[in-house]
Amino acid sequence: MSKLDPGNNSEPEVNAVLGAEHGLAPDEYQKIIDLIERVPTFTELGIFSAMWNEHCSYKSSKKWLKTLPTTGECVILGPGENAGVVDIGDGQVVVFKMESHNHPSYIEPFQGAATGVGGILRDVFTMGARPIATMNALRFGEPGHPKTRHLVAGVVAGIGGYGNCFGVPTVGGEVNFHKRYNGNILVNAFAAGLADADKIFLSEAKGVGLPVVYLGAKTGRDGIHGATMASAEFDESIEEKRPTVQVGDPFTEKCLMEACMELMASGAVIAIQDMGAAGLTCSAVEMGAKGNLGIRLDLDHVPCREDAMTAYEMMLSESQERMLMVLDPAKEEEARGIFEKWGLDFAIVGITTDDLRFRVVRNGIEVADLPIKELGDEAPEYDRPWVAPTPKAPLEAGAIPDVDIADALLTLIGSPDLASRRWVWEQYDHLIQGNTIVRPGSDAAIVRVTGHDKKALAFSSDVTPRYCEADPFEGGKQAVAECWRNLTASGATPLAASDNLNFGNPEKPEIMGQLVRAVEGIGEACRALNFPVVSGNVSLYNETKDEPILPTPTIAGVGLIEDLANTARMAFTAEDEIIVLVGATDSWGTHLGQSIFLREICDLEDGPPPPVDLEQELRTGNLVRGLIHDHLVTAVHDCSDGGLAIALAEMAIASGIGASTNAPADPSQVAAFFGEDQGRYVMTLRLEDRDALWDRCEKAGVGIAEIGKTTASELKLGEAKPISIEDLRDRHEAWFPQFMKS
Repeated sequence: MSKLDPGNNSEPEVNAVLGAEHGLAPDEYQKIIDLIERVPTFTELGIFSAMWNEHCSYKSSKKWLKTLPTTGECVILGPGENAGVVDIGDGQVVVFKMESHNHPSYIEPFQGAATGVGGILRDVFTMGARPIATMNALRFGEPGHPKTRHLVAGVVAGIGGYGNCFGVPTVGGEVNFHKRYNGNILVNAFAAGLADADKIFLSEAKGVGLPVVYLGAKTGRDGIHGATMASAEFDESIEEKRPTVQVGDPFTEKCLMEACMELMASGAVIAIQDMGAAGLTCSAVEMGAKGNLGIRLDLDHVPCREDAMTAYEMMLSESQERMLMVLDPAKEEEARGIFEKWGLDFAIVGITTDDLRFRVVRNGIEVADLPIKELGDEAPEYDRPWVAPTPKAPLEAGAIPDVDIADALLTLIGSPDLASRRWVWEQYDHLIQGNTIVRPGSDAAIVRVTGHDKKALAFSSDVTPRYCEADPFEGGKQAVAECWRNLTASGATPLAASDNLNFGNPEKPEIMGQLVRAVEGIGEACRALNFPVVSGNVSLYNETKDEPILPTPTIAGVGLIEDLANTARMAFTAEDEIIVLVGATDSWGTHLGQSIFLREICDLEDGPPPPVDLEQELRTGNLVRGLIHDHLVTAVHDCSDGGLAIALAEMAIASGIGASTNAPADPSQVAAFFGEDQGRYVMTLRLEDRDALWDRCEKAGVGIAEIGKTTASELKLGEAKPISIEDLRDRHEAWFPQFMKS
């Protein structure tokens, strides 16, 4: 066998220019030459470009990610594997993660979103967990942009098509619109699964001379350079990137999951890794590097669906529904039989070695021989220069006009960011598996733990990008706090979070400053709320022609419900119940900076975001959870976008029961009803529980204001004219269907 012959005379000459075309900076290309003491082969260049790009190596964010809290009493496994693992008692764990598929979804929305779902599901079941729920957080451009409706339709269809066919409920998420996403939408996908605590599977290879096995679907040319494409800005050549988008098959993935579960139960699996970003390259290198072993791959044995694929193409393909495994050789025939039964490929494509080298052979020729640790664990890590964002000045006196409160509410409840998302979630199967207790549209989704009558898990996903743009530190805190608050409002005890940090080009100090300050805010909030980050993803270079997205650090959280009898819903339950605002200070609401009201009614995006008092957040949330568990409150809803008025309207729409509030004593009626002050919950209670509730709030040091009562069939805010629930519901439900038909 000849040494390091590319085996294909048509391959281009490797030099710094070709390295730059592969996303490698000049110093990175030189580092490769210094490391291996020669010019890399074309295949080796492709391998380095895959392993050292931003998407796979986290080279710009790694320094700051290390500052996040990742441990806790319930945490079994934090970041570093395919997903985080958290103890939920009874010998069970929940395995979960959130990840982005932004660039592919903008280029080809259906397949981009579909394969984002497929990838996050594999992250979960490759660890031995059966998926029980998915969510998604979607950000699109302004509704009037010519591409927005097409992108919404494609992304929603892709998510629904993959998740519905695979057979996992889509239980919640977010959809928002802003002009800063016109050229770069965000598709963040979340999945959670259940497993036995003693049956978690890792990707760390163990043992020398063991077979490395390829599992699943065949390899094609789709997705080549997908990870590299996801680590660069968009420009005029965007349409040329369409072939870098993967193509998914949810039915194959379903078979792959069942085969993997059966294989894991057989005892044949020593290590297993999803072939996600960078495909065969990343999965093989990560398995070997984590286990301090080398890997030798013979690509002649890789199942291919296209003819004459080169080593370069095979190593960089991101074809979907594939796994790589280190196998117990004594179980080979049993393992092969399982995969053949499910109609999937099973091929021994390599072997573990003790030389810490990553070797690749094609047509009997060694086309790559690289140090595996430097590829996997020692990619470049940058301390990029950053500039702290300048805080926004407070709103000027007189910036907020007097408005008709009722008219403003009707405008807001039917606006793009606050209108019902029913058009979206009705395309998702949120009831499959039969365990969904609370459907999309609530503070948090609730899914029963399989095999239990009472135990359940709650899920929520949150971030307010306009807050993060104005002040990334406070915005990062608020994303965590709102997710934690939504779980709490359902009666769940928040356990842990997964983050998906979406930002622009980190080589620009002002963008890097957004990332740094947001991570610092997230870390502070997670420590204060005992809400560790156990998994996540960073997506950078989200900008087109120098127009960055809004900084969008999405937080997905999981909470535990020990007894479904001790949960709360946002819908009012009866007339003539007391309505209270818990967590209120002396005023009902004060803060209009960066509010939805300011943007939609005044056409302004200005002022600082509302500050988050984490001590008060923790104190109030713990109190609210106790009140729910003791059945002292009948409905609970967190106060967020649109403030108190929107919270009351959503509770009324959900129930068909109205409400009438007192006239607030606040200096500004607008701020009282539409201010977005943090750490507040709207709750209802029976008259006979009033004294007990006030006593609990006083002892906890939490503010409470009695603001009104539930009524028949209309919503009346202070002295504003009443609005019928029917009119509210019509406005709330109308926007999305009308937009998608227009």
